[in-house]
Amino acid sequence: MNSEDLAKYIEATDGISKPWLLIQLRLAKLKERRQEMSTEEFNTQLAELHAELMKLGKWWVGQEKDVF
Repeated sequence: MNSEDLAKYIEATDGISKPWLLIQLRLAKLKERRQEMSTEEFNTQLAELHAELMKLGKWWVGQEKDVF
């Protein structure tokens, strides 16, 4: 799924309040720009996304049916 399709999905499902979807959108956009970036810049931005994802903790606990 490209970033445009993912953005439409997030908008259609009121996913703007779901930080894990926003991180997925940022990851999709990063992957689309990969060829325009140096390896170092890509890795830095990927590490930042990973750190933000880890800050979410166990966001899925209690939401398993809705998320998975």
